[in-house]
Amino acid sequence: MTKITLLSFAAAAVLFTACGEDAKKAVTDATSSATEVAKQTAGNALEATKEATKEAAANAVDATKSAAADVVDSAKEKVAEVAEAAAQKVTEAKDAAVEKATDAAQALKDRAAAATETAKETASNAVDSVKDAAVATTTAAGTAVDSAKETVATASDNATGKAIFAKCAACHGADGKTKALGKSEIIAGQSASDLESKLAEYKAGTRNVAGMGMLMKGQAAPLSDEEIKAVAEYISGL
Repeated sequence: MTKITLLSFAAAAVLFTACGEDAKKAVTDATSSATEVAKQTAGNALEATKEATKEAAANAVDATKSAAADVVDSAKEKVAEVAEAAAQKVTEAKDAAVEKATDAAQALKDRAAAATETAKETASNAVDSVKDAAVATTTAAGTAVDSAKETVATASDNATGKAIFAKCAACHGADGKTKALGKSEIIAGQSASDLESKLAEYKAGTRNVAGMGMLMKGQAAPLSDEEIKAVAEYISGL
């Protein structure tokens, strides 16, 4: 603008001081010169504006890129923080679940062990009860068998003793309460052991009461020890 103004003043001065063709030519040249200068100045200004615009645009792009990068970095950081927090929560939840599962498994194991011990104890008690019952049954059965054997033996002995005593009844009476030949003692009711001992002595010939030793020896000699015992048992029961 300063150059254009100076040229304008120069042109005006020429118009006032010069005349004729020379003056016109001077004006024309001055105008042309001023126009070129104005064009050059406008071109320079346009180029400067373009350069300034490009630089401003580049700076704006760089600033935008930088701001975008900052935003991206900030977003990445936030995402990383959120992911880390989520991972921590997942880990804590996993640990809690594992702990609960372990506790539950241990509780089940303890219950199973307790149930096993109870079952063992119950089974042991049942086995002991069965054993006791078996022993009691066996004992009772043995006692019953012994009693039956004893009863059978007694019945057999009584039958044997009764059969043998039939030969004695003629002298001692059917009830054993008659004195044989009016001389002997009453034999009914005497103990079996005494009667057995006396008959054994008669059999051996070492006993002689009221002169009946030979007679009684003849009666006792054919008898075995078992038969003497059987007849003694029968007489003691009369």
